[in-house]
Amino acid sequence: MIKMKIAVTYDNGEIFQHFGHTEQFKLYDIENGKVVASEVVGTNGSGHGALAGFLAEHQVQVLICGGIGGGAQNALAQAGIKLFGGCSGNADQAVEALLEGQLNYDADVKCSHHDHEHGEGGHQCGNHGCGSHSCH
Repeated sequence: MIKMKIAVTYDNGEIFQHFGHTEQFKLYDIENGKVVASEVVGTNGSGHGALAGFLAEHQVQVLICGGIGGGAQNALAQAGIKLFGGCSGNADQAVEALLEGQLNYDADVKCSHHDHEHGEGGHQCGNHGCGSHSCH
């Protein structure tokens, strides 16, 4: 049996667009390519770097999120968590798309108004607009 745990930055059913500010993750237990359970967990105020540790404590192997800064990307990599960033829309649909190999994500995701153009490469930073917030 192949088991995996996927986390999605979560806000009202949607993928939350600022990893470092997410207050909730939806965690999905996957067995043999299917979602068998899910739960929404609060981060208890953890932010930025602490969130990678939070995910590692919950045995998460994969993260789906919107915008994410370089420091958080490095922390996830050190924790062995595979990142699918630059995503937006419905969280449950994103997990299903990932399981089907159809998830539209940005391998070079950045969330910084200094070097990021919205809509670049067909990917968007979500409806919050990262230009008005610093996401790193």
